[in-house]
Amino acid sequence: QVQLVESGGGLVQAGGSLRLSCAASGRTLSIVTMGWFRQAPGKEREFVATITWSGSGTYYADSVKGRFTISRDNAKNTVYLQMDSLKPEDTAVYYCATKNSYGGSLYNVRVYNYWGQGTQVTVSS
Repeated sequence: QVQLVESGGGLVQAGGSLRLSCAASGRTLSIVTMGWFRQAPGKEREFVATITWSGSGTYYADSVKGRFTISRDNAKNTVYLQMDSLKPEDTAVYYCATKNSYGGSLYNVRVYNYWGQGTQVTVSS
């Protein structure tokens, strides 16, 4: 089991910034990648960004490329999502998740095994 706790959400004006954190505990040695997804009201959960737990692979959705940056601190078992130039359409509940096996698309919500409780991000226009 892996437990995930997100923090850092909130209300910000368009053009502003927020940094989300996700701390992992439990069987962290089993983590292959750790990522962020988001879900807006009435919409499906969608991929935002992910980072490999070893190596330096980072992957982003086209909608956030150039504005969001994912990073990790392995010593703290924590992943961060720095969100800059926020837009109202970024408003959603943001979830972190871990993928604990190889194979499958990094962009597919179904291949992630453990999920946090989510943190609300609201961007006002």
